Amino acid sequence: MHGEYKIPGGKLVVVDVEAEGGVLRQVRVAGDFFLEPDEALEAVNRALEGAPADTGAAGLAARIDAALPEGTVMYGLTSEGVGVAVRRALAHATDWTDYDWQLIHEGPQSPALHMALDEVLTAEVAAGRRPPTLRVWEWGSPAVIIGSFQSLRNEVDAEAAARHGIEVVRRISGGGAMFVEPGNTITYSLSVPEALVQGLSFQDSYAYLDDWVLGALGEMGIRAWYQPLNDIATDQGKIAGAAQKRVVGPGGGPGAVLHHVTMSYDIDADKMLEVLRIGQEKMSDKGIKSAKKRVDPLRRQTGLAREAVIGRMISSFGDRYGLSRGKVTDDESARALELAREKFSSAEWTARVP
Repeated sequence: MHGEYKIPGGKLVVVDVEAEGGVLRQVRVAGDFFLEPDEALEAVNRALEGAPADTGAAGLAARIDAALPEGTVMYGLTSEGVGVAVRRALAHATDWTDYDWQLIHEGPQSPALHMALDEVLTAEVAAGRRPPTLRVWEWGSPAVIIGSFQSLRNEVDAEAAARHGIEVVRRISGGGAMFVEPGNTITYSLSVPEALVQGLSFQDSYAYLDDWVLGALGEMGIRAWYQPLNDIATDQGKIAGAAQKRVVGPGGGPGAVLHHVTMSYDIDADKMLEVLRIGQEKMSDKGIKSAKKRVDPLRRQTGLAREAVIGRMISSFGDRYGLSRGKVTDDESARALELAREKFSSAEWTARVP
């Protein structure tokens, strides 16, 4: 069995392993990481040899740490990352480059239609009728997007939203509220087969699916990192938040993962504070004094137009994994339009948690 794991912010770890009689055998770890002294690599292999095949990534990491020679230095490598690579091998996980990725980047659409497209396209990936897809959103109108489990009245000032002409919609993924305005945010979705994140914990899957965009930001001169559970941050503050939804495949079989991210490009923080009910408790757990400091526009950090930032992100993804331009099919469009009308524009769905 073969497993690969690109450690977020680090290097690629490759593991070849067999499971015989319920234990790990013939373990071989490799990759483009740095490790000193040389004998440390064989110590890693020996630590994993004979481990129970159902040992989690943390347990495998503990075995490695206990076996490493004194003074071992790892660069671009972690014991936990090796453990994750082992779990991915045993789970027969796939890699980014195993797929023919498709890009969808169409004109502005309503907030409700964006919610519906996420659901429809991810279901199509789960059913095997659509390749893994990167979809870049263009917003047709301002909106507040609340998480699947958030209370509508606790999160949004309805009067302020109406005064500013801001639509409120609820998405299918969890997480916090997003304040978006056309031209001021960058939003994208990844609809990926479940096999891509096999062997990863829920938290690790966020970091894994965000790694490419950290690289893209780095190419634009922004030193960014993944901040658990679902944020992308820089030295100047948070710049993005992610959310996920797991979709079951037909007949309960292997499904797909929806991973979507909203990035701040040039947010009107004053308007955001009027519309969102952001409490002091939420602010205090971020170690900041005001919501304004949570918003760190990409425009200021890159000096690039929004379209240029998006273009560089798409190019970076394509350079890594390959990417061909596609479109929403007529059938997908019809289903999304119906879902936007019947579900995501309905008061019943939006206020399902009052």
